[in-house]
Amino acid sequence: MSSDATRSPEGDSSLGSAFDIPTDAAGIEGLASAGVAPAGESPPVSTTTSTARPPLGTGRLEAADLGVINIENGAALNVTLAYRHDGPGPDAPQILVIHALTGSADAAGDWWEPVIGPGLALDTNLVGILCANLLGGRYGSTGPTSVDPVTGAAFGAAFPQPTARDEAAALWALADRLGIERFALVAGGSLGGMVAQEVALARPLAVGHLAVLGAPAATGAMALAWNHIQLELLDAMGERGLALARQLAMTTYRSEADFDGRFGRQVEPDGRFSVASYLDYQGGKILGRFDPDTYRTLVRVMDGHDVGRGRGGLHAAFRVLESTGTAVTGIGIEGDILFGPDQVRALVDAAAGAGVDAVYREIASSKGHDAFLIEWDQLTRFLAEALADGLARSGY
Repeated sequence: MSSDATRSPEGDSSLGSAFDIPTDAAGIEGLASAGVAPAGESPPVSTTTSTARPPLGTGRLEAADLGVINIENGAALNVTLAYRHDGPGPDAPQILVIHALTGSADAAGDWWEPVIGPGLALDTNLVGILCANLLGGRYGSTGPTSVDPVTGAAFGAAFPQPTARDEAAALWALADRLGIERFALVAGGSLGGMVAQEVALARPLAVGHLAVLGAPAATGAMALAWNHIQLELLDAMGERGLALARQLAMTTYRSEADFDGRFGRQVEPDGRFSVASYLDYQGGKILGRFDPDTYRTLVRVMDGHDVGRGRGGLHAAFRVLESTGTAVTGIGIEGDILFGPDQVRALVDAAAGAGVDAVYREIASSKGHDAFLIEWDQLTRFLAEALADGLARSGY
């Protein structure tokens, strides 16, 4: 299955990461310029500009030009988002799914493939599924690798810094462009769960159910600390820093039990501990598909996440959802050290305290944070439950 299966140089078959979305080394931009997709990869993104409504239901990666979006830092960005839409169009119920840190728009063909499709939890015979590469992303959306029209060169580190609210604004602009007025369900994990909250809060009347997987209502101090170290590595060492940042991040995506079970104190033929070999491999792999400026941009989106900012705190923010009847499911993950179950419970408690119909669910797993890309049976159950509620609330 393409979303998670990777193999280390030592031949150890190992599951991938919530932040590890396989894509051609050139990125979606490279695939588009080549005109064809290599075997096993996603089709190219359309790069044509048109005033017509982009297509729906193709199950392929497309691109939509959204015009100028004014982001919170005062910049005006001419935004294109890469996206994929599967299933029926706007006359049917719609779902928005949102990727994690280094993700792509290809949820249905890659990182959530086991839960999206005919007869699956998010059944494309019945509902349309939209996923977009986030603003500032690496795979076809406007970001640091895009050309700055002022300089004629890539934005790089000068790319204007978006927030999770800017991400939500861009996603709603895409929905408008596609003729989607309402989502029965908005769901995302990790960074995607942060943006999902802002999507619901931006237009609560247009969201039936919000499902947040492995994400808090505001990024906590420990995650900020880990991100700080990663950003310092990027700033000091460039691509080598990106590889090291990725290695550090990988230790937060899995659990102690998972690492002990997979690696223990095993030693490779070259004398390295197996866990060190694995981390070196992951650090090298990120360099083939990502870049320091994009990584920095999206980590800072995560750092700035706080749904209570400027809204009078969490309860006041979630009270908006209570007034519109939007329900919330918070899905924590056993053994998650990045955004642990207590942080997701706190989100649910804040929403419930504001009068929202909010429930907590927990994925039982030894895999840690990445379980929302691994534990398919449990994900199927929780997502189907949230979708059924969202459909009812949306009048379907």
